[in-house]
Amino acid sequence: MEKSKVYFADMHATPEENLPQKLRRLIETAGIGQIDFANRFAAVKIHFGEPGNLAYLRPNYAKTVVDVAKELGGKPFLTDCNTLYVGGRKNALDHLDTAYVNGFSPFSGGCHVLIGDGLKGTDEVLVPVTDGEYVREAKIGRAVMDADIIISLNHFKCHELTGIGGALKNLGMGCGSRAGKMEMHSSGKPHVSREKCVGCGTCAKNCAHGAITVTGRLAAIDSVKCAGCGRCIGLCPLDAVQAASDESNDILNKKIVEYAWAVLHGRPHFHVSLAIDISPFCDCHSENDVPIVGDVGMFASFDPVALDVACADAVNRQPPAPGSLLAKSDRQQRDHFAAVSPETDWEVAVDHAVKLQMGSREYELVKI
Repeated sequence: MEKSKVYFADMHATPEENLPQKLRRLIETAGIGQIDFANRFAAVKIHFGEPGNLAYLRPNYAKTVVDVAKELGGKPFLTDCNTLYVGGRKNALDHLDTAYVNGFSPFSGGCHVLIGDGLKGTDEVLVPVTDGEYVREAKIGRAVMDADIIISLNHFKCHELTGIGGALKNLGMGCGSRAGKMEMHSSGKPHVSREKCVGCGTCAKNCAHGAITVTGRLAAIDSVKCAGCGRCIGLCPLDAVQAASDESNDILNKKIVEYAWAVLHGRPHFHVSLAIDISPFCDCHSENDVPIVGDVGMFASFDPVALDVACADAVNRQPPAPGSLLAKSDRQQRDHFAAVSPETDWEVAVDHAVKLQMGSREYELVKI
């Protein structure tokens, strides 16, 4: 496969060109206008940040991408899917509250915010994954699948399970419904937390396989009858039904890639990554830490694989930021991400994406 073009702009600004204007020039130079946006819905997949976390991308960047899509005749919307864990984004109402508090609104972002998998994370589309090694049918948020065009706007950073959080992670894990996230994180079936369950019976009433019974004030799941659909996880009002979270990091990475394939396959797509505020952990944390390196810049490409590799290479060329977890790590090595999270290998995802012909790890960096 020939080298993909990845376009790059540093974070310097001038009185003649501020950072949003520079981002606009970057994505226009990278060729976003080659996509036919006319009267087509464009899902701009972004992470709205967990309450308390301040490393997520500012809405100003999202508005720049949205404005360009609208000027090209598109109907863009900002989107993300609900989380599997308890937090500020586990259902659509909490998720919207978090998005608005963190500055994402129709006014600041230039378009509406839609939660991709609905009120409780159960509004999903089953998407066949051709040649999937682990996933046969990806469970993707319906609003994401209803879109005609996919744009990923990624905060490039470290991740405690996958090594990096870039385009593949934003699309794969981020566009999975709650059941989809369970499938990626778990190799088995959900279980019930004795400490949280009150025996309300919501899970049992909505189980299509008769796998759940309630005795007294405790639900129980029959693993033989359970199909692993994860619907009970999304419906439990107390988050007492939980995924096993027992999948290896390498397999998790591969499942994420197969979910990203389901999101992108057969549709125009474009990808933007900002390697700034490069935190050691995911924006799903309610806290962020000292960035591991200084701000690197903005990247754009039609190839999400090459984009992730280019961002990782650029970060690895930077010296550790004083006081950061990277600087304190006793595992100083060429790969900053493995130094911060030693049990991860981000290149597993890249290799799997190449195998699925999602892109190339070979790239030409075009600086603007």
